[in-house]
Parts: sequence; structure tokens; C-alpha cells
Amino acid sequence: MKPRTMQRTYMREAAAMLVLARLAVRFLPASRLFAWADRAPRRISRFAAEDATWIAWAVDRAGTHRWVNALCLPRALAAHAMLRRRGIPSRLCLGVARSGGEIAAHAWIEVGERTVVGGDEASSFTRLAAYGAK
Repeated sequence: MKPRTMQRTYMREAAAMLVLARLAVRFLPASRLFAWADRAPRRISRFAAEDATWIAWAVDRAGTHRWVNALCLPRALAAHAMLRRRGIPSRLCLGVARSGGEIAAHAWIEVGERTVVGGDEASSFTRLAAYGAK
């Protein structure tokens, strides 16, 4: 597949998954969301490392659009779903940090030891929970 066609394909899927993830965060209870995130993929694909890079790019790019404007949790859920669909084991991580007198929360995705989505800020947060691949 040509790179331009791959970009369009991943962007379409990321936009759809971000919309679904935002709706899920808004209307589903957290226990149901995280129970879904903790399930393992049905199959494991060992040769899909390049897909993780494309997915991270597409979710970050689609999440910054004006009409999507997704925060870290919907982005992480969308990326987790896209990775799981391709059989790539990933881990949805939730963390907190204290800055000044306020507490901030963040969600990110890890594939193996590499942080794929939300990694820029993840190093300053203390991990509280991880769902998915162990």
C-alpha cells in the first residue's frame, strides 16, 4: 500500500475510534471501560511493529483536530482499541502527578517497554493502574 493511502486509512480509523472513545468515556461507567481495556487481544501479531507507529501518528494527528479535540483518555482508549484489533499487545496506563497544589491525571499507551501514545508527559506521572498486556 502506498504511504499516502496508509495515512488516509489510519486517519479515518483513528477519527472514528476517537469519536467512539469520547462517547464511551462520557456514557459508560469506568468499571466497564477498564474491564474492556484489560482483555487480551484475540490473536497476537508479532510482525506489526510498524503498525504501532502508524497508529500513534494517526491518533495524535486526529486527536488535535478542532472537531475532535480529544484529551488523553479517549486518545489512549482509541489507540488501545486499534492496536488490539491488529493483535498488538498494549497496556493502557493511568497515572497522577502533583504540580503545585493541584493533582493532574494522565493516560498513555505502552507497547512493550516503549510509550506509544501520550509518552511526552508520561515520565512525570506516577503510574496508578495498567490495563491490558502484562
